[in-house]
Amino acid sequence: MADGDYVLQIKEISKDFPGVKALDRVSINIRSGSVHALMGENGAGKSTLMKCLFGIYDPDSGEIILEGRPVHFSNSRQALDAGISMIHQELLPIPLRSVMDNLWLGRFPIRRAGPFKLVDQKKMYEDSAALFRDLNMDIDPKIWVRELSASKMQSLEIARAVSNKARVIIMDEPTSSLTEHEVSLLFDIIRRLRSQGVAIIYISHKIEEILAISDEVSIMRDGRHVGTFSAGELTTDAIIKYMVGRDLSHRFPPKDNVPGELLMEVKNLSSARARSFRDVSFTLRRGEVLGIGGLVGAQRTELVESIFGLRPIAEGRILINSEEVTVKTPGQAKTRKLALVTEERRATGIIPMCSVKDNMLLANIGRYVGPPLGLINEKKGEQDALEKIRALNVKTPSSKTLIRDLSGGNQQKVLFARWLLTEPDILILDEPTRGIDVGAKYEIYSIIIDLAKQGKSIVMISSEMPELLGVSDRIMVMCEGRVTGFLDGKTATQEEIMRLAARFESVRN
Repeated sequence: MADGDYVLQIKEISKDFPGVKALDRVSINIRSGSVHALMGENGAGKSTLMKCLFGIYDPDSGEIILEGRPVHFSNSRQALDAGISMIHQELLPIPLRSVMDNLWLGRFPIRRAGPFKLVDQKKMYEDSAALFRDLNMDIDPKIWVRELSASKMQSLEIARAVSNKARVIIMDEPTSSLTEHEVSLLFDIIRRLRSQGVAIIYISHKIEEILAISDEVSIMRDGRHVGTFSAGELTTDAIIKYMVGRDLSHRFPPKDNVPGELLMEVKNLSSARARSFRDVSFTLRRGEVLGIGGLVGAQRTELVESIFGLRPIAEGRILINSEEVTVKTPGQAKTRKLALVTEERRATGIIPMCSVKDNMLLANIGRYVGPPLGLINEKKGEQDALEKIRALNVKTPSSKTLIRDLSGGNQQKVLFARWLLTEPDILILDEPTRGIDVGAKYEIYSIIIDLAKQGKSIVMISSEMPELLGVSDRIMVMCEGRVTGFLDGKTATQEEIMRLAARFESVRN
C-alpha cells in the first residue's frame, strides 16, 4: 500500500529511559476509516509509543507523519489541535460539573455582555445535544458527570475526541470497566466513527474483543514491532505466541496443590446495606483456591470487603480455626491473618509517587519501626523488599523505582508482596489479573497456586470464566447478592457457571 493511503505513519521511533530501551525503531502505519489494534504484554512499549504520538514523550529518534506531513508535538494540546485524541484507560472527568462543562473544558463558547465575556451556556448546550445526536448517544448535557454509568463516561470521552475534529482516536483499554452490554454499545459507536473515516487505535488485552472489532492488529514485544496482521488471519493462539514469543497452549499452570483441613467458615453473612449480599455461607480449606464467579451486580466485591472489615455486616458469623472472630476494621482483619488485594489497583492499591519498596512495606510498616527513636529500619525493609522482588520475579530496575513506572503485571506483584509480608493465612484476591496481559497472567496464576501449595488459602474473585476454571479448586457462584451454587473446579464448565450466575435462587454450601 502506498504511503499516501495512510492517515498516520509511525516511522522508526525509538525511546530510551535510564537502563531501559522502551522503544526500538518501531514502525506502524494506520489507515483512515479503520480500527487498528495494538497488542503486547505489559511493558512491551504500547503506552510509551502512544505517549510519543500524543506529545507526552519526546522520541529520541524517528518521525511521525500525519496525512503526509511530518509532525512533532511538544505537548498534548498540539496533538489535539492536529487531530489526534487519546482516551486514557483511567477516566478522570470532573464529577461535580455537568456533562457539557466536561465536554468543552478549556474551549467554552464565549458571548459578550457589554465589556464582559461570559460562557455561552445556550450554545454549549445546543452544540452538546447536536454532537450526542450525531453519535447516537443518549446523554443529557446538563446532568452531573457523577451520575453517569461507566459506559456513558466512556461515551463522553469519545464525544470529546470527536468534538476536537479528531482524525485519529487512541483508545487505551476502553472496555476494562464495562459490562458485556456496554461493550456492545461502545462497539456500535466505534463502527460509526470508522464509517465516517476516523482511524481508531485500539489498545486492549482482551483478544476476543480485538478479533471482533479490529481490521488490523499490530503486535509489540520488548519494545519492538513484531508485525502487523489482518485481524481475519489471526487466532487467539497465534496472537498469544506473537505477544510472548513462546507457545502458551497451556494457559494455566498445573493445579497440584492439595487442600487440607477446614480453616474458615462464613455462616449466613448479610450486609448492613440494603440491596447487597444476603445469607451467604461458605467454607474454605487450608491450601484451597476458592473462586467466586458472578455477573456485574452479584455483590462479590461487597462480600469480600465486608469479610475484611471494610464494610459493615448486619448479621452472620465468621469462624477461623473453629473460633468465631470479629472483623470490623482492616486492622482487625490483619491480626486474624487475612489479606486483601483490591480490584482497583490504581485507585485503592498502589501509591504511584512512592517507590516499589515503600509500596511493599506499607501494610506492615510497624514491623520496621523500632527503638530507640521510633525510626524505620531501612536496612531490614530493603532486605525484605529485595527478597520479595526475587521471589515474585518483579521486573524493576531497583527497589527505589517509582511503582508508577512498572507495568501493570509488576505492580500487581508488588501488591501481592505487600500482603505476603504480613504473613497471612487467607489471601483474598479481587480480580487479580484485571488489565494484565497473558504472559503476566500466567505468572500471577503460578504465584496463586504456589501459595496454595505452601498452605495459604486463597479466595479469588474473577469475571473471566476460563480463569476461574483454570485456577480454582472450587467455584462459588453468586447472583444479586445470593450464593446460587458451588462447582468442582476440575469438572465445572463455563455453561454451568453462567447458568448459576443468572439464577436468583439461594443455595447452601
